[in-house]
Amino acid sequence: MLLPSNFEHKIGFAQLRDMLDSLCLSALGRHFVAKMQFQTKHDQLQKLLLQTDEFRVLLQSGADFPSQHYHDVHPHLVRASIPGAYLEVTAFFAVKMSLRTIRQALTFFTQAEETLYPTLRLLGIGVQVDRNLLLAMDKVVDDEGQVRDNASPLLMQLKQELIARQAQLRKQISGILRHAKTEGWIPGDAEPTIRGGRLVLPVIAEHKRRVKGLIHDESASGQTVFIEPEAVFELNNDIKDLENAYQRELIRILTQLTDQLRPHIPDLRKAYQYLGLLDFIRAKALLASRLEASLPTLHPRPLIKWQKVRHPLLYLTFREQPKETRREVVPLTIDLNPDQRILLISGPNAGGKSVAMKTVGLVQYMLQCGLLIPAGDGSEAGVFEDIFLDIGDEQSLENDLSTYSSHLLNMKQFLLFAGKKSLVLIDEFGTGTEPALGGAIAEAVLDQLNRARSFGVITTHYTNLKNYAERSPGIVNGAMRYDPERLQPLYRLEIGKPGSSFAIEIARKIGLPAQLVERATQLVGKDKIRYDRLLEGLEKEKADLEQRSAEAEKQERRLKKAAQEYQDLKRHLEETRLDVLRDAKAKAKLLLKDTNQQIEATIQEIRTAQADKEQTKQARQKLDDYVKKELQIEPPKARATRETADAATLKPGDKVALIGQDGYGEIMSLKGKTAEVSFGGMKTIVKIAQLEKLGRAEIKEREKKAERNAPQGSGMDMTGRIANFSPNLDLRGERAEDALQKVMAFVDDAVMLGIPEIKFVHGRGNGVLRQITRDYLRSVRSVASVADEHAERGGDGATVAVLK
Repeated sequence: MLLPSNFEHKIGFAQLRDMLDSLCLSALGRHFVAKMQFQTKHDQLQKLLLQTDEFRVLLQSGADFPSQHYHDVHPHLVRASIPGAYLEVTAFFAVKMSLRTIRQALTFFTQAEETLYPTLRLLGIGVQVDRNLLLAMDKVVDDEGQVRDNASPLLMQLKQELIARQAQLRKQISGILRHAKTEGWIPGDAEPTIRGGRLVLPVIAEHKRRVKGLIHDESASGQTVFIEPEAVFELNNDIKDLENAYQRELIRILTQLTDQLRPHIPDLRKAYQYLGLLDFIRAKALLASRLEASLPTLHPRPLIKWQKVRHPLLYLTFREQPKETRREVVPLTIDLNPDQRILLISGPNAGGKSVAMKTVGLVQYMLQCGLLIPAGDGSEAGVFEDIFLDIGDEQSLENDLSTYSSHLLNMKQFLLFAGKKSLVLIDEFGTGTEPALGGAIAEAVLDQLNRARSFGVITTHYTNLKNYAERSPGIVNGAMRYDPERLQPLYRLEIGKPGSSFAIEIARKIGLPAQLVERATQLVGKDKIRYDRLLEGLEKEKADLEQRSAEAEKQERRLKKAAQEYQDLKRHLEETRLDVLRDAKAKAKLLLKDTNQQIEATIQEIRTAQADKEQTKQARQKLDDYVKKELQIEPPKARATRETADAATLKPGDKVALIGQDGYGEIMSLKGKTAEVSFGGMKTIVKIAQLEKLGRAEIKEREKKAERNAPQGSGMDMTGRIANFSPNLDLRGERAEDALQKVMAFVDDAVMLGIPEIKFVHGRGNGVLRQITRDYLRSVRSVASVADEHAERGGDGATVAVLK
């Protein structure tokens, strides 16, 4: 049972029904959309949901499923069922093409893997399309909807004779036309035309007696008459006879074809029922894709256990907004079960209470109409036999009902019919009359609904209802989160505690006079203010705790990242240490061999010279030169001692370096004993005692040293690498393969150095560089988001990636 009678309109489902109607390909599917209704049988509902989910998977797979010629031919079948009647060529074309679509759909499911689309495959059981009937229609009507010339031997003969006579007619009338133009009887730009099915010439009225023939018509102005020349009378008569004979033969063929189709009409009706059902399920699958909807685990008993469910209409509305100003729907997580059946939602006005209640009603109704729901993975749902809705103003002048009276009438119906398989949805419970009495009546109604073990979602501001929910099993409080500092709604539902209306705080914020607000506070009473302030304090503590938890998680992620970098670096050192030692030993062995050979040569040279002092001196000098050149033995350079920087000697803009490091940066600001320094575009806070000020000569020397050491790529000096790292990579003019290699290396460096944001300039062109860059970035776990650069800084010609 559904209450009220206009339930679909009030909950918003009528709009979804209209969307489904527009997504259908034919009147066949729209017929099923109109018949779609609330289902209460678990098995039937499960089948409908599986059909939709399987078709959604089919569409997402990109499979070649037929999506054309979903024609509604029921009027043609009605005509064909009459003995002696025949279908026109256009009707046979629609029947032929739609039957071909049905055969293609049946073939698609029978040839698919058995594990795919099992529910959709069952729909085709018993559906038959006679192949001989299709061949017979195809012999008469082609795929463009035209009659085939070879539909019968006689039809082909008549067609050929008709073409020959028409060619003969055009030839004769062209000669008459040329002569008439030469004589000036016909305008120079005139051409033959058709009147009464016969070919005629447009003759100037004053010369109509000069052209022998039959006048068929004249222009509206009377200045032109249309004459059939006497010379072509017989040809026109022959053509008319041939056309009549052609039409008689065509009718004979169509009548024969209709007689062949007539016995198949019962099977055809079933086949078109199948085609319409496919169209309907396809529309539901398309809507599910737009909503990013999914199939929850369905239980036969009443249950709502939804993860991150979104209001469908709100989601679609936000999606249509421009990307720059688009808002996101805040999802709700709702759990209603036998132990926690009724959710009482409280909170400030415009905080999302009504939207939360409508979301429950609309999504549950969608589900029980066979539609997938916009809920997250792991969601579970049940089946209700009734949904009762009380929302809005049902004031009626005709029935002499006030707003509150209409609410009470709804409550009366709810109490009469609500049971343990009913879902009750009430907005602003108890309002519309004197608060104390309205709250008391609402509490009594809520108690009765709880005793009936009904399920429900109810919104209210009344404190007595919040207190009742707190002490009553089966009912749970819920609150729409609110930012008490900014007095702004967060639209997040939290189950387990009531919410404050923040009426006094909102009144103070919008600027009501202070004495008026204070007077209202006194009138409300200390207990009420204490209760609301307690809720407000809890809200603040909740917000602070969430902020601290978020910061702690962020810090934990940083520590894990740093630890991972350390482990990676350690692993790299261990992996390369043996290789370095092995390479050094090999070089040393080779060098030692060359040195021994040089020493032996020197000794041999001294012996040959028989200890001549001058030659011995030259041989020793030659050996010393060899040692210096090959071994490159140089005395160690003494490191210049530099005093640590002092806060008084530093100012923003100075170039500084960390003591013991090769890179350098620029001071952005000073604060006490610390300085904010930019190393290669990355800002960091450093103690002044750890810095040394650099002069121009020292900066140039460090830059030259960085250039010399750049090819070695050891990556051991992290500060130096950060200082010299540019967050921008220009890919313009690169080949796709080379660009991809550069992107991969660039992202690896940025992740290792902890760079928060990087930019790739690839230009627009044909979009190849942009595509490969973004595809790779989306595959990297360390990349949090990928987007276009700001329009003023390149737009879609550049890609900005934010790293985690």
